[in-house]
Amino acid sequence: MAEISIRFWGILVICLCLAAMAEAEYKKYKDSKQPINVRIKDLMSRMTLEEKIGQMTQIDRTVASGQVINKYLLGSVLSGGGSVPAPNASAETWIDMVNGFQVGALTTRLGIPIMYGIDALHGHNAVYNATIFPHNIGLGATRQVDPELVKRIGAATALEVRATGIHYTFAPCIAVCRDPRWGRCYESYSEDHKIVQAMTEIISGLQGEIPANSRKGVPFLGGQNKITACAKHYLGDGGTTDGINENNTVISRQGLLSIHMPAYLNAIVKGVSTVMISYSSWNGLKMHANHELITGYLKNKLRFRGFVISDWQGLDRITSPPHANYTYSVLTGIHAGIDMVMIPFNYTEFIDTLTYLVNKNFVPMTRIDDAVRRILRVKFTAGLFEHPYADYSFVNELGSQAHRELAREAVRKTLVLLKNGKSDDQPLLPLPKKARKILVAGTHADDLGNQCGGWTITWQGLSGNNNTIGTTILKGIKKTVDPTTEVVYNENPTPNFVKSGKFSYAIVVVGEPPYSETFGDSLNLTLPEPGPSIITNVCGSVKCVVVLITGRPVVIQQYVPVMDALVAAWLPGTEGRGVADVLFGDYGFVGKLSRTWFKTVDQLPMNVGDRHYDPLFPFGFGLTTKPTKTQ
Repeated sequence: MAEISIRFWGILVICLCLAAMAEAEYKKYKDSKQPINVRIKDLMSRMTLEEKIGQMTQIDRTVASGQVINKYLLGSVLSGGGSVPAPNASAETWIDMVNGFQVGALTTRLGIPIMYGIDALHGHNAVYNATIFPHNIGLGATRQVDPELVKRIGAATALEVRATGIHYTFAPCIAVCRDPRWGRCYESYSEDHKIVQAMTEIISGLQGEIPANSRKGVPFLGGQNKITACAKHYLGDGGTTDGINENNTVISRQGLLSIHMPAYLNAIVKGVSTVMISYSSWNGLKMHANHELITGYLKNKLRFRGFVISDWQGLDRITSPPHANYTYSVLTGIHAGIDMVMIPFNYTEFIDTLTYLVNKNFVPMTRIDDAVRRILRVKFTAGLFEHPYADYSFVNELGSQAHRELAREAVRKTLVLLKNGKSDDQPLLPLPKKARKILVAGTHADDLGNQCGGWTITWQGLSGNNNTIGTTILKGIKKTVDPTTEVVYNENPTPNFVKSGKFSYAIVVVGEPPYSETFGDSLNLTLPEPGPSIITNVCGSVKCVVVLITGRPVVIQQYVPVMDALVAAWLPGTEGRGVADVLFGDYGFVGKLSRTWFKTVDQLPMNVGDRHYDPLFPFGFGLTTKPTKTQ
């Protein structure tokens, strides 16, 4: 009897131990069947201050490794502009890099996966062989043609980003550019907030279509073929004085909320997961330090439940010069409501500084918990805990033919016809495909880098045809004309060459060199040489159409009279054949200016609705043509 009793209690103890072990092993935050709020609460109850601050830290891939992520419990890694694992890296190489970082995160005590972010601004633009779509200024010109176009572009971009194992893009830019002297104006869809609002439909393409009954302001992701989006730059970055990048936006509160805020309302309704803060100031106060607009308005009034992220070294720039008082900058930025901080390099300094501020009660734990709760909500929503590692299932989406055809369609719809013929009854366009000999000239006719612009492969962009894969406008022309038509390309022909060539007509493709951000700021907006000389030399001797490749309107008034036709092609991306499609009448011109085209820079800033409005081409202008079936 005693032996049976001992055996019984032994078995009972073992069972209880096994049950206790099973109970200990069960973690609600790892259970996908649990509501997200329950998972967040469970995980946060287990987290130390070190683990929480790690989640708030985002570093660049150049200083990241699995070991660094594991040691410092980091929450996110990014590729800065042009930061790649290797030149011309394949999709597989990107996936292996991201998964390597993920190993470091998943082998920490709590196994919280990292988010990897990148600037996929007009397609997956940092990656070799990706489809590069037209920049936003061009997409804004398509608004009356196909409101679903940007949504389809967002979906295609999401697939190409997923093809490289990345979960998160710092896009879309929903700035309202009020002055084309700004070097980021091509990242803006329009000077009119209503067009920018309409273009937030790209968020539904990137993240998926939010269900109709969803709570507004809550992050959303519609599956593993979608990516987390970021509305930027909050707030007023397109309204700075003289269009100077990172400058001060001087405007009343009513003006700020009526012009620069509306697109954020649309983005939040569409479930955008993150919002990035602007380098710029509003009436002298740095946006990275603006508690009233970040916490008071965005988080409390609009009830945005995703996370707020700084721009690159954004906290450093709270002071002038940057990093002059880093402790003050961290205190001010975190207090303002920034949740994730793009360091990107000196992460130990940030971690140590914020830890000190919390331990000394300068930053309350409630603020840290708010930040971490938001970050975890986005990660749980994105399915990172269930699917932390990328596989190779999407690699064929990178630069796929279907996406290139979509980009070519987008190019066709972005083109704005500003002049067609010396008189209304003598239009030059569409051009006949069958001609004896035609001239193609200009610095941008056979240059893939020039037609893609900034934020392509590198931060500033690169001229030339060896940086990625695509079709130049010249190649598009050659593929479109009749086989019997002789196409002569001369980048910068002399007047004598043009006069003696006996050309049926000429196509001149000129524009701005690639640039981004401050490097693109321009107080004169002149078309750089040899562009004006090429226009004069060619158009003075033969019928010509000028195709402008620019990130904004530029000074052209004095050159228009010599042109027979003028087309604003903006920055069309890799699919230059879309330009030829419309020039030769396979499709008609349908684009409308999303920006006012000024006469002189002395008029700037000048926007539609202004009291003294005297443009060269008004907002909404764009001539149309009909497709020609046969030529």
